Amino acid sequence: MSSRNPLHWFARWADWFEGRGVYVPGEESRAVDPIRDFGWLMAAWFFGVAIFILLFALAV
Repeated sequence: MSSRNPLHWFARWADWFEGRGVYVPGEESRAVDPIRDFGWLMAAWFFGVAIFILLFALAV
């Protein structure tokens, strides 16, 4: 039942970001694409905000 595991959801979501494009070393001439270059960082940030909100919701 890995479909109920929140870490599996996070990994699948991060893989979606990564699937939209992977950084290739030596491609410095191209424009920065936030989804392509910072997908893992965005996924981690959203996950952190969700945990932060969840902790405050449980504290109330």
